[in-house]
Amino acid sequence: MRINKLMILLAACFLSAFSAFASSPGMTSKDMYAQFRNPDSRYRPFVRWWWNGDRVQAEELVRELHLLKDAGIGGVEINPIALPYGSDTTGTKALVWLSDEWISMLKTVFDEAAKTGMRCDLLVGSGWPFGSETLPMDERASVMLTYALNVKGGTTFQMSKYNIFKAIDPGVTKVNPSRNPELVSMYLVPNPVKDLSQAVDITDKFVNNVITIDIPKGNYTIYALVHYDSFACVINGAPGAAGSILNHMDAKAVRNYLDHMSNTIEAQLGPLSKYLRAYFVDSMELEGCNWTSDFAAEFRKRRGYDILPWLPFTMFQVGRLGDAKSFEYGAKKSKEFQEQVNRVRFDFELTKAELLNERYTDTFLSWCRDQGVKSRAQAYGRGFFPLESSMGYDIPEGESWTTNWLRHRIGEEMGDKDYRRGRAYTMIDKYVSSAAHLTGKRLVSAEEMTNTYKVFNTSLELLKVGSDMTAITGITHSVWHGFNYMPKDAAFPGWVQYGSYYNEKNTWWPYFRLLNDYRARMSSVLQNSDMFTDIAILPANYDMWTTMGVQTEPFPVKLNIPYTSLIWEAIHKNGGGADYVNEIVIKNSVVRNGKLCYGPKKYGTIFLVEETGIMSGTLEKLLEFVRTGGRVFCIGKYPEKSLGLFDYQARDKRIASLVDELKGYPDNFILLEKPSDGKYLEWYKGVMEKYSLPHAITITNPDRFLLQSHFVADDKSDIFLFENANMSEVRTTDILFPKSVTAGRKAWLYNPADGKRYSLPVKNGRLHFEFGPSETYLFVFNKLRGKAPRWKTLPASGKDSVMVNNWKLTLRQARKDTVMYTEMAELKDLKDTEFKNFMGTVTYVADVSLKGSDMPEYINLGKVCDICELKINGVYAGTRWFGRSIFDVSSLLKAGDNTIEVKVTTLMGNYLWTLKDNKVAKRFVINRKQALVSMGLLGPVKLYK
Repeated sequence: MRINKLMILLAACFLSAFSAFASSPGMTSKDMYAQFRNPDSRYRPFVRWWWNGDRVQAEELVRELHLLKDAGIGGVEINPIALPYGSDTTGTKALVWLSDEWISMLKTVFDEAAKTGMRCDLLVGSGWPFGSETLPMDERASVMLTYALNVKGGTTFQMSKYNIFKAIDPGVTKVNPSRNPELVSMYLVPNPVKDLSQAVDITDKFVNNVITIDIPKGNYTIYALVHYDSFACVINGAPGAAGSILNHMDAKAVRNYLDHMSNTIEAQLGPLSKYLRAYFVDSMELEGCNWTSDFAAEFRKRRGYDILPWLPFTMFQVGRLGDAKSFEYGAKKSKEFQEQVNRVRFDFELTKAELLNERYTDTFLSWCRDQGVKSRAQAYGRGFFPLESSMGYDIPEGESWTTNWLRHRIGEEMGDKDYRRGRAYTMIDKYVSSAAHLTGKRLVSAEEMTNTYKVFNTSLELLKVGSDMTAITGITHSVWHGFNYMPKDAAFPGWVQYGSYYNEKNTWWPYFRLLNDYRARMSSVLQNSDMFTDIAILPANYDMWTTMGVQTEPFPVKLNIPYTSLIWEAIHKNGGGADYVNEIVIKNSVVRNGKLCYGPKKYGTIFLVEETGIMSGTLEKLLEFVRTGGRVFCIGKYPEKSLGLFDYQARDKRIASLVDELKGYPDNFILLEKPSDGKYLEWYKGVMEKYSLPHAITITNPDRFLLQSHFVADDKSDIFLFENANMSEVRTTDILFPKSVTAGRKAWLYNPADGKRYSLPVKNGRLHFEFGPSETYLFVFNKLRGKAPRWKTLPASGKDSVMVNNWKLTLRQARKDTVMYTEMAELKDLKDTEFKNFMGTVTYVADVSLKGSDMPEYINLGKVCDICELKINGVYAGTRWFGRSIFDVSSLLKAGDNTIEVKVTTLMGNYLWTLKDNKVAKRFVINRKQALVSMGLLGPVKLYK
């Protein structure tokens, strides 16, 4: 494998990033707590600010900036995008990307952001992947596709090029009207086929664009290789940047595009480094782009043989985003020929990834450096290295989802059968954070929480639980997805792309700052510490490239090893910490005293996850690692062969020899069986205990919903992030901290919900702790001294309880400013009443008489949908926007009559069912037949002591 150039480039990326990191001043525990209490704006969430249709006006831009600032947002990602479906454009004008008018809007935002202390990022282009209407033909993305048709012999076959092109037409998201198909080659092969030499080239049999040939007796398959120029357009592009996709495998074209953008803006505004934190690029969903004019030549130079005769056999029939419609396509292949085809497929995918890395990623990073502006990107999509591609960026980014077509239930499920279900983080997030860890970066952002289904029924609690999950993976900064620019008087609900409707018209907007303060506090700690990871995981991605080709990240159609992410989850849930690595990282690592060292990371344990094919250089490094005391655990199987086609028989022998050498160290090169019941959490606990695998802490009762990650601050303070990701159930466990964590240190609980710290009752290294639903805490061990209240979990029940009934309700409809009244002797769900389509606030009032002796101390409101504020006898007692609605009211109750007032803010979705003719309501609620959600105070409400 000739990938030395890529290794050198990655090493350069690391040295640059790590030297900058290493030279930065450290933060003391005192400073960290000060930031936690009052975070700087840089720690506050950003929003993706969709400039819908680029129909923006200066006055409204300024108003929205202040609206966001007041809600606790720290910065904006300016994101020009197509006008969303259902938008009323009356009285608005679409500005053209990079026009003088459009640039003047940038200047308005830059100036106002500076006044308010907010930061700005700017999207490159518009929509994704970037391009424009004015791209020259030779700078547009192209794709090579294969067509396969099984035919019976003994007949005359006739077909036109038109029918081939029609059958193979790629199902892209947005078709390019300039697309230009060209037949590259056509072959007739027996079915089944045993060898490439059996393929008969029939390309020259076309006459007037029609082929007519006599098929010999037997079963055959006709293959056609077709090249499409200008095959797709930018997805959701705004005017001026909505045309053909750029060829990301053409370094000159990439630089031309980037320079045109920066030069045009800077001609009016001067250096953009005065205004921007970072340039941003959205996910690299290149719609299956896999070709460039010199691809064949580059392939021959890198891999040592001609790719073109093999291409028809290596490709699958594809649809949108280049996803395979089926992995069974074309003629059946003998075992030997299939093996060769798979090896060629790996070589093809490797070459493509190298070209994208060298010609796009390196070009983009160089341009950002020349501009003096940081680089931020979702450096994945399809065809990129899932780990390496993020390593060079200043701010690598992942993404989390509230819900999508899976309709997985975050906060309700967390099983092992499907690695996606119940997880807000996506499979790519661990790759992105691992890339950051390997290169010493602490600022790792995520597009949070993307939403295409529950747009109007997403609660602040759900956003909290989901974004906490991404923090567990190593994400340290939230970019909410997204805030829609719209005229203030736009018809309700306004211009809505998708996302979770972060909008002032949302019922929960008055409480949005609570979530942003929460995230800022969390980020202030995580961005000033490093995740402690001493276990490395090597996913079998190269095997996937070999057998299935690259997949679209972060939502692959299929994975070869679908349980890979469950391994790192199990390690963390059992008190350890892990990163992903890849073969290039392993080969570039240095072995010291039984540790595999790369940059700031040191791994003493490595898991190979059902690795079949592997590079000899990787095994050579692992052999050196094992000889010095490191341990390698092979899950499911040992590696057994090389990757790629060239001289593979000889390289296979080398792999076998190295594996045999490794087996000579049975205590350090260990084969593990997969769990037969698919329960990876329990399986890993057994493995950890049997082999004494490293774990910073011991969690006596590991649980799928109890998530954990360990961070170390600059002054060596230990920080443990714990989340109960279950939104309705408590999780209780004992946590054992070693003396290396506790000795000479104070144990604190930092509560990101209120910005306060509490004394944590750790005794002899043991903490017994109850995590309520949706609760997340930071357990901090440092040498700070000072007084703080002891942490106290409010009890969910107690003795001498008093039920509160006979409620009077005042319902204030959010849009219509209508007030309605009703009474409930016993609480019931509003969705089961005449108010099932309500949206707004409901104030519940009840009176209760208490005796002077043995007064209650607590009130539990039971189930509340969604946000509640409590007053006792007219005195504010608190707000709950997540978790249990339990309050200490011992100082507010009095003997005799007491008035309990609960103000509940509902979600919006039920109301949108009434907007039968509203295009937005139909798109997100009615046409999806969303069920009504619970609303109001459901109780039971109890007072107790």
